[in-house]
Amino acid sequence: MKFLVLKKDTLVFILVTAFLLVIISAWFMLKAGDTAVFNQIANEDTREIHMVTVEYKSKMKDGKEIEVYRWDPGTINIGAGEKVNLYISGINGEEHPFYIEGTDIKGTVKKGEETMVTLQLDKEGTYRLICKIHGDREHNGPMIADIIVD
Repeated sequence: MKFLVLKKDTLVFILVTAFLLVIISAWFMLKAGDTAVFNQIANEDTREIHMVTVEYKSKMKDGKEIEVYRWDPGTINIGAGEKVNLYISGINGEEHPFYIEGTDIKGTVKKGEETMVTLQLDKEGTYRLICKIHGDREHNGPMIADIIVD
């Protein structure tokens, strides 16, 4: 008859390893239901949407650099009358003064800062979020995002 003999150190190692595996598995299972950061619901009444300023650069064959600025995401869909907090993070570009066509909403997004815009648009249609600095191709634009209200 053969017996399995384990030293005390080996038994402790096996128990600690099993315990760690159980803890790590439980942590992953609990994190599986987390909500995505963008388009999450802040509370029952107000939805949060997160946007960033983006810059794309490239070099031409002749060595000339070209660039363009964009809002990301470039299209946002909201319901008519829906309360929305739009958080815009300044990532690229020093500042982006903006306005939303058809509204009195205007502001400035600065690099390294987050600007919150409260939206509640009752009329259906497409509202354009426009950067005043990057309004056309000559100024590395157009930097325009569509806010579609259904």
